[in-house]
Amino acid sequence: MQTGKCQCGEICYASKGKAIALYICHCLECQKQSASAFGISLDVPRIGFCLTQGQPKYWRRTTDSGNKLTCAFCPTCGSRLWHESDVNPETISIKGGSLDEPLDISHAIHVWVTRKLPGVIIPHEAKQFPMD
Repeated sequence: MQTGKCQCGEICYASKGKAIALYICHCLECQKQSASAFGISLDVPRIGFCLTQGQPKYWRRTTDSGNKLTCAFCPTCGSRLWHESDVNPETISIKGGSLDEPLDISHAIHVWVTRKLPGVIIPHEAKQFPMD
């Protein structure tokens, strides 16, 4: 079981079941959303995901690939918590920084690597996808 919450603790969630994939996304939107070099997303089955406290707000946007993404965030502190994709409605993409236990990103899949910031080093053995 994975648990997580926003920065202020108003919104909490839990996810049961095995994670599907762990991604490091270097797209421009993830850089903006995380206010950092990349976004971290843990894809989990929607069926095992539940809200345990609070009520998030949602914002919908178009992704770099042209798909639609619904973004859940805390209305108080603004922390992004998870994403819901129209392309994969059976999964939830939990934002890695919101998890209570830190993730080991050493084996993460890196996407949109053509947009990674200079100086970001991707492990040689990591799966990588340019996406452009």
